[in-house]
Amino acid sequence: MDPRTLAHKYRDDLLDNTLPFWVPAAIDEEHGGYFTALDRTGQLLQTDKPVWFQGRFAWVLASVAQVTEPNKPWLDLAKHGLDFLEAHCVDIDGRYFFQVTREGKPLRKRRYVFSECFAAMAMAAYGNAADDDTYRRKATDLFQFLLHQLETPGLLEPKVNPEVRPMKGLAVPMILIGVAQEVRKATGDPLCNEVIDRCVAEIRRDFMKPELGCVLETVGPEGKIIETFEGRQVNPGHSIELAWFLLEESRRRPSPELVTMGLQIIDWMLEMGWDQEYGGLYYFRDCRGLPNAEYWHDMKFWWPHAEAIIATLLAWRITGEERYLRWYQKISEWTESHFADPEFGEWFGYLHRDGTLSTSLKGNDFKGPFHIPRMQLYCWQLMENPNVKPGDLVGSSGLA
Repeated sequence: MDPRTLAHKYRDDLLDNTLPFWVPAAIDEEHGGYFTALDRTGQLLQTDKPVWFQGRFAWVLASVAQVTEPNKPWLDLAKHGLDFLEAHCVDIDGRYFFQVTREGKPLRKRRYVFSECFAAMAMAAYGNAADDDTYRRKATDLFQFLLHQLETPGLLEPKVNPEVRPMKGLAVPMILIGVAQEVRKATGDPLCNEVIDRCVAEIRRDFMKPELGCVLETVGPEGKIIETFEGRQVNPGHSIELAWFLLEESRRRPSPELVTMGLQIIDWMLEMGWDQEYGGLYYFRDCRGLPNAEYWHDMKFWWPHAEAIIATLLAWRITGEERYLRWYQKISEWTESHFADPEFGEWFGYLHRDGTLSTSLKGNDFKGPFHIPRMQLYCWQLMENPNVKPGDLVGSSGLA
């Protein structure tokens, strides 16, 4: 666990393995933007483009540009995605599509604002990397726009009739924390802290359930548990991602409460989510231990494991507690032995419960160049300074 050795490992994994799988295979030189539907070897399976990955990959590339020299190739590739995003992926109402054709013709628009969230993150990261105030302003404007969409009743279609069953999801306050953290890096806008504080308070009050030892994905008014399949659903990977957002916030703004909250979520979710028989993290669990209705509930997906690697490594660096180091090593070893593809690079995305391969594809509308390179970049930077000892990280600067 030599910090410098580990930093080099994640740097090399990112720059010599993951990114070379996607570049140039994912770059559409003819129409702009990025492809994500690639098979094991990097061959293109379809040309339709998920809009949120135009923002996600642009964010990754701009973030890599901030920590590498020379950075211009990464900056140019990030701008390549942003140009396509702005030219083809915004509807007349200012909201973003979810999927477009190769040329940028709209195919699908969802009731969520996740495409907008990742676009704002990408603009903020590019603004920082290129020292471009235009993109810093664009990030701020888009952040304010998506907040308006979320906070104005009637602008976004509800998933379920709110007059019959009012409900809300964890995804919104969680993603807003992550977006606000990225926009704040570029702009210093005090609105970001306000949004983060509101979201943290809402999650603590309504979604965290100490009596059940979990974080719920969906709740009713004032955090009421909805006794349905969806209402009892827990996504361990999603909660663990939230946990490291909270721990990262404690590095920006020292807070014992945030550390306690983040560690508690990690503890709950590793207890509930880890498969004691085969290893790996379940995709869904029922908060009361009842049968789960989702047929993929016991599958092992790539992204929860990437989030758990970040969360446990960060928890160890913040606390120095050996149990988090042991969890980090356990999760990393299982992940690398099951998801990584030593022949063609990158990771497989979908495994059966026993760890056998479900499909050999490397990308689709939901798996693409985001969770894995983000994990590698974050862990590289987290371990970059060998003089920082476990227990010294609260209040330190976060990822550049």
